[in-house]
Amino acid sequence: MFRVALLQYPIIWADKQANLKAAVRRIRRLKGKADVALLPEMFSTGFCTDQPELAEPIDGTTLNTLQRVADETGVAICSSFICEDYAATHLNEQEQEQRVLYNRGFFLRPDDSPQFADKAHLYAHGGEDKFFTAGNERTVFEYKGVKMRLLICYDLRFPVWARNTTGWDYDILLVAANWPEVRIQYWDALIAARGTENQCYICAVNPVGDDGLGLHYNGHSIAYDTHLKPLARFADNAQGTKIAELDIERLHHFRNALPLWHDTDRFKFV
Repeated sequence: MFRVALLQYPIIWADKQANLKAAVRRIRRLKGKADVALLPEMFSTGFCTDQPELAEPIDGTTLNTLQRVADETGVAICSSFICEDYAATHLNEQEQEQRVLYNRGFFLRPDDSPQFADKAHLYAHGGEDKFFTAGNERTVFEYKGVKMRLLICYDLRFPVWARNTTGWDYDILLVAANWPEVRIQYWDALIAARGTENQCYICAVNPVGDDGLGLHYNGHSIAYDTHLKPLARFADNAQGTKIAELDIERLHHFRNALPLWHDTDRFKFV
């Protein structure tokens, strides 16, 4: 069995130090119990879309701390954070570097190099498009022979982006989100849809509590198998950690027995 821990808890608005400590404390409890710890989107800050001072590079305190925890516990860690990077620009016929910010997903493997996947669909209603640059890479993470894709919150609404194009691109969809209670009915429906149409396990984590903008989050974190049987789920507004046990061999048998991926629409990303 491959074990994914879903961590549903409150995020303290814009307090990186407190949020990092809370995540580390919860992940350390998973040593020997889980293969992956999945945290909510932007776990270290909350969904802050207008505070560039919270950004860090990939070799900053946040990811360095989590990498050490992954190495110590043997648990891979997945979430996203406000990432500072630099891109080459051309100004007056001279190449310069310009600071660029991403809502950057990460997958930190014990004693291995990190992997990254930037959020592709930026939530304009929340001002995210004014703050971040969108990603365009459909990255597959691999750990212990299991293949995973990460969707970051709003990415969940776009089925083409999540598409398991060959039927075997990945085994698990991981979803890290900040999805408020006012729209939670769409979260519930979209998670089930993405798992069904891609013949995969899906593990989705959302926080609880209130953010700095007055929005309330009631969780609804859940993991489904290929038959939409819940493997782990949270009561409304509950805090805690639940572990979903995923049988990858059973998943592969199901795909071979019912090869719906043969009939999928063919397209290319441009």
